[in-house]
Amino acid sequence: MRQFCYATLFVLLSVSALIGEEPVESAVVLKLNVTITDPLAIEFGELPKITGEHAVVCPGTEELKFQLHNYLIHHDGKYWCMFSHGPVVEDVPTQFVSYATSDDGLKWTAAKPVMTAPEAPYAYIARGFWLRDGELLALVAHFRDKGAFGVNKELKLEAYVWDKTADAWKFKDVLYEDAINNFEPQSLKDGSWLITRRDARFNVYMLRGGVKALDDWESFPVMQRLQYKPMVPDEPLCLMLPDGRIHALFRDNGGSQKLFRSFSSDGGKSWTKPELTNFPNATSKIYSIRLKSGAWVLISNACVGGPPMIAGRRSLYVSLSEDGLTFTKMAQLVIPMTKATTFQYPHAIEHNEHLLIAFSQKKMQTEVLKVPLASVEALRK
Repeated sequence: MRQFCYATLFVLLSVSALIGEEPVESAVVLKLNVTITDPLAIEFGELPKITGEHAVVCPGTEELKFQLHNYLIHHDGKYWCMFSHGPVVEDVPTQFVSYATSDDGLKWTAAKPVMTAPEAPYAYIARGFWLRDGELLALVAHFRDKGAFGVNKELKLEAYVWDKTADAWKFKDVLYEDAINNFEPQSLKDGSWLITRRDARFNVYMLRGGVKALDDWESFPVMQRLQYKPMVPDEPLCLMLPDGRIHALFRDNGGSQKLFRSFSSDGGKSWTKPELTNFPNATSKIYSIRLKSGAWVLISNACVGGPPMIAGRRSLYVSLSEDGLTFTKMAQLVIPMTKATTFQYPHAIEHNEHLLIAFSQKKMQTEVLKVPLASVEALRK
């Protein structure tokens, strides 16, 4: 009986591998305390804690219950924060984009709209700030009906420019049709800009260009939505490595609860076959920046199991890497809260010896945590 069970198990595993139902985990992106590579072996409750000054950017209201897709920048002596703002739940018609500013990252002005709230069936999603040729741009995705993905979405990526004299945002141009990005464009060594693109069917591309004109882009395919089953790629993040390669990390909507990764050695024109990594992710958006000190910071909902059971988006973690390839340190961000909640879609900037991290609480309120860089460096050492 035991031999029969082993034989049956071998056949099942072989068939599973052939039809691609279970990708082989081959990439070690997380390695804590020199030896820990199994995310289920991480004692999340015993990780170091990082504290900071906490503030609310925009409180939720009964009229506008939804806030998500947070982005930050420091420009013209001020902190700027933008986010999607809507009536009920995410990405429904009449959703628009709001912004607020702050001198210190803690006391924020009242939120104002980037654009007039659209009439149904249209909506906007915040997509990040971009400082280009001295102009501050707010990138937004425009679409129709509920959600940016599907059929007949009329999806397009647009830019609004800040007019300091008028103290207002003004429509600038359409960057690309059938496109929604994830993060601000990044500069390549040849002077081009690189920005991620998903079309209305969740297929992933990279856009290169943006130098001659805002709408001057060339699109390069990365992967189709179901090209590598059961992986379902979402919200790619690009880490620019010192050797010129691009290390892309992907959220997986296919149920692995881990990140995938892929590499490009030609500035985003071609990509390696994605690998499943050992880095845990609670099926949520991640964000990473490289600090002036040289370390990479990755902010994510990393806990997917293990004691204590705080899996999902119930906590945010900071992970550190010295080479942009392997993260060897991890700590939990201590965020004040009165009851169990969730923390969504982090974004961060480094300024004035601090790391300012924006996130949405329960998709209803935009908040920030101002963390001294000394705390990050202490974790690093």
